Amino acid sequence: MSKADDLAAAARRKAQEAASRTKEADAERLALRDKERAAEAAKTARLKELRLAKEAADAATLEATKAAAKEAQRQARDAKRKARVEG
Repeated sequence: MSKADDLAAAARRKAQEAASRTKEADAERLALRDKERAAEAAKTARLKELRLAKEAADAATLEATKAAAKEAQRQARDAKRKARVEG
């Protein structure tokens, strides 16, 4: 039975080594997946931040344009009134 015990022990050792390699490969795969997900999340956050900054800049530009148009209308109205009073 010694030879059978040796064969069983060798088979068990090989099985444990294979399981160990599989676990290591799985751990590496999971680590890589987590790293890729983190990179994708960082990219998405950066793009969202850029989009929000652009939207804020566009809103500020729109407000400035509206204010300038309103001021131009006020000046035109004042000039018209002044021309009527003088005319």
